[in-house]
Amino acid sequence: MANPVSTIRMPVLVLLALFSLPVQARALQEEKTAEEQAIAGPVKLATDLHESVTTINVVVKDMFGRESQGEVVITQFKPDGDGPFPILVLNHGRSATNRATTPRFRYTPQARYFVKRGFTVFVPTRIGYGEKGTTPDPEESGSCNNKNYAPMAEAASKEILAVLEYAKTQKYVDASRVLVVGQSVGGYSTVAVAAKNPFGLVAAINFAGGSGGNPADRPGEPCQPYKMEKMYAEFGAGSKVPMLWIYTENDQYFAPRYSQEWHAAFVKAGGRAEFKLLPAFGKDGHTLFTGGSKIWEPLVSEFLDANGFPKAR
Repeated sequence: MANPVSTIRMPVLVLLALFSLPVQARALQEEKTAEEQAIAGPVKLATDLHESVTTINVVVKDMFGRESQGEVVITQFKPDGDGPFPILVLNHGRSATNRATTPRFRYTPQARYFVKRGFTVFVPTRIGYGEKGTTPDPEESGSCNNKNYAPMAEAASKEILAVLEYAKTQKYVDASRVLVVGQSVGGYSTVAVAAKNPFGLVAAINFAGGSGGNPADRPGEPCQPYKMEKMYAEFGAGSKVPMLWIYTENDQYFAPRYSQEWHAAFVKAGGRAEFKLLPAFGKDGHTLFTGGSKIWEPLVSEFLDANGFPKAR
């Protein structure tokens, strides 16, 4: 088995730097387009990806133990044909300022890559985000000096698992071939889901996973990171599937020392995760998943190939 901590060599550094400029420009254009669409009204569905939208009701608890029911909006993309296609659940992060800014999470460019790989992609907009409203907020974790990251993971993972169960009811999926992917809080939640070992889960990918970061007030310094480290250790003790963790040198939410410590705690507890610390990306490497597809796609493709998922169409 390869060394879980990979070092990127100098030629790769040069290539990544060359890739990053046009990729970042394209990402900024995509963000601008998304904002314009939000102002103009409903987003036009991506018919070439068979995009559809549905909702499910899920009951969750917040950090105070209060129970509430909310709607999870599910955006779905699928390849042409009848399948059966492996399932991908793709999980979003958490804005530090406005959780209603994105009415519905889609990640269309990223979903397109996975659809080309043969996946049916399910993108939940979890409770407390988007057009369904920001209350209740089951992922609230407390003040910076008094964090409780466990209820967030429990609530988010319960919703993700409910989406997975919904996905398995679709006639064109292969319920025995599941991949879970997430970015930021969605990456943290993805690791939490992997620790629950749902039926059919083959592998998982964590992009810049964590919580408690605030680049405006504390660049690179998350709130009480040792508590996040403890959570990752707990997840590592329960997780059985292989994972890929991707972080960057200039993540303004979680500096490399923390992502490396979290990975070490996860692996020491028994988890299986290959760690990739990539060079700086733009002003904030935390945006690599949304803005740097050409950089991460080769790494993800290698990981998917190694775990027996279908090749690109």
